[in-house]
Amino acid sequence: MIQIKIKRVYDDPEPGDGYRVLVDRLWPRGIKKACLSYDEWAKEITPSPGLRTWFHDDISRHWEEFTSMYKEELEHSQAVKDFLSRTGTYPVVTLLYASKDPVHNHARILQNYLETQLKK
Repeated sequence: MIQIKIKRVYDDPEPGDGYRVLVDRLWPRGIKKACLSYDEWAKEITPSPGLRTWFHDDISRHWEEFTSMYKEELEHSQAVKDFLSRTGTYPVVTLLYASKDPVHNHARILQNYLETQLKK
């Protein structure tokens, strides 16, 4: 079974990261594309622009509803199904995110969602 990890994009890569996937819709600030060690940029499985903007207006107040709305987007996304098919051969997949908040970020929701799908 695939192990799904999450990690800040600003943390150093490690051999145990496996297949590294950037899961932010926008390129992370302060990092040149040539300097980031990643295998794929999966913009299509990140929150929609409208949902992302709404969430960032008030992160702590919107967290619960954002979680529900993002899961709904993931549930109806062909891109997520394609992503799972593409990454199914890797023993470890690390989702890279730029948020400073390690708890209230979409990568944690995505990790949970992918793990749930893999168990089916």
